[in-house]
Amino acid sequence: MLIVGCGDVGTRIARRARMRGQSVSCLVRRAESAGLLLSEGIITLVTDLDNTTPAFSPDVGSGQIFYLAPPPPTGTDDPRMRRLLAAVSDDRPGRIVYTSTTGVYGDCQGAWVDESFPAQPQVDRARRRLDAEQQLRAWSAAGRGDIIILRVAGIYGPDKLPLARLQQRVPMISAAEAPWTNRIHIDDLVTVCEAAMAVGRPGEIYNVSDGDPGNMRDYFDRVADLYGLPRAPLISLAEARATLSPGMLSYLGESRRMDNRKLREELGVSLRYPNLSEGLAACRRGATDFSAPRDEPPDR
Repeated sequence: MLIVGCGDVGTRIARRARMRGQSVSCLVRRAESAGLLLSEGIITLVTDLDNTTPAFSPDVGSGQIFYLAPPPPTGTDDPRMRRLLAAVSDDRPGRIVYTSTTGVYGDCQGAWVDESFPAQPQVDRARRRLDAEQQLRAWSAAGRGDIIILRVAGIYGPDKLPLARLQQRVPMISAAEAPWTNRIHIDDLVTVCEAAMAVGRPGEIYNVSDGDPGNMRDYFDRVADLYGLPRAPLISLAEARATLSPGMLSYLGESRRMDNRKLREELGVSLRYPNLSEGLAACRRGATDFSAPRDEPPDR
């Protein structure tokens, strides 16, 4: 198994695989990340895919590859994916599971979206993801291996909550003006990744969310209440356009409700946290140190 971009999700996948007796290697960008993985005995290669095509042993590509690395922060394509695919052996095709984003669907005006919905990305962060998907399809069509594409909603978990935003009193719009958003607990995402590798149909797309969409205001309020923090100050959408970051505004400009039936029926996944209430309660039980909380995007 090779895990490209071995952050929180990848580390969980690696640990589970090693418990099953699998051989695991990871590719990361930073030496700090490598040090943490090496301390657990996980073989790790440091490579900057922005500038370097990795050098793998000939058998890489003949087994399982989880591609979890994000694209570059700018542009409309993903050269990181291009360099990784160029490094994978052509001789013994394997399987790649890629974590893309529900953002490739663009603004669906609150409609329920299944995998048949056309991709119509409206911002560059989603265009980069769609480009990576298309590169994978071309790679697979050339007979180089199977691919499974996971279009993932916003990831939350014990260390992936908007606590810093709430502590800093960053404002948020009202529930009436907030778009529909979708989420998946990190533990459930890991389970979905493993199921996609094991039983996903080659070339298929699977929406990854808990199937229980909400709105961004409600999400921030529930996190605040659970952790005893003041709720975010209320502003209008018009005020938000002059106040919030371009990244947050891009999320506020898209509304969709993700249908996850294909995930449940084809991959046979029974989500541990099928709604935000259960997932946040687990976060509160599982997290112990919030001295340096990390913010995560509200939706991918």
